[in-house]
Amino acid sequence: MKHNKSSEMMEMIRTVTYAVLIALFVRTFGYEPFNIPSGSMIPTLLIGDYLFVSKFSYGYSKHSLPFSLPLIDGRIMFTEPERGDVAVFKLPSDNKTDYIKRIMGLPGDTIQVIRGIVHINGKPVVRTQMDDFINEQPGNTTYRRSPRFQETLPNGINHEILEISDTQMFDNTPVYKVPAGHYFAMGDNRDRSRDSRFLSDVGYIPVENLVGKAKFIFFSINGSSAWEFWKWPDTLRLDRFFQTIR
Repeated sequence: MKHNKSSEMMEMIRTVTYAVLIALFVRTFGYEPFNIPSGSMIPTLLIGDYLFVSKFSYGYSKHSLPFSLPLIDGRIMFTEPERGDVAVFKLPSDNKTDYIKRIMGLPGDTIQVIRGIVHINGKPVVRTQMDDFINEQPGNTTYRRSPRFQETLPNGINHEILEISDTQMFDNTPVYKVPAGHYFAMGDNRDRSRDSRFLSDVGYIPVENLVGKAKFIFFSINGSSAWEFWKWPDTLRLDRFFQTIR
């Protein structure tokens, strides 16, 4: 009887170990889950969205590994990000904090914001006004209305942004010259995003700091912890489940 119990215990330990190793492998080289804690990417991503990020989209660096273990020198199996990608990266100022923004500038580009309009290599991005975006505030029943626009990037990618006005801080900027091996990223909630425009806080993103490309939302909840399942009937955003991120 003792032998049987010991065998069962060893089998359970092996099963759990295999499951953990498989999960770590998928998380490291396949898809990693992230959640959105701030509103800097509204309307594309809302506070309380949970999403999967493709780790293989841009290849791998040390930041692809748990705790950014220094086992990869530079970047391997690299694929260049496209302008307009929504990307997760490690904040260059500390190489620890995960940020998610939209790639607007590629190596060698010049970026400038003039009266709220992004200029890429001296040409203004096409911006078309849409209906206002109405966002329910987490934890209550109030709503915020914000001016919404569609931007069309030089490569034809369309995405939505919020722009409260064209006279806020960093709606008029100097010219940024993106260094080789770096990228320039901006939040879609333009007047409420700390991004590459803030050189001392975020600045240009080294290629090594890229973690992956945001692919799709698998869960979304408004105003409460995902673990408070008894609140789900009132807080789940079912219409956002399995929504592709563009």
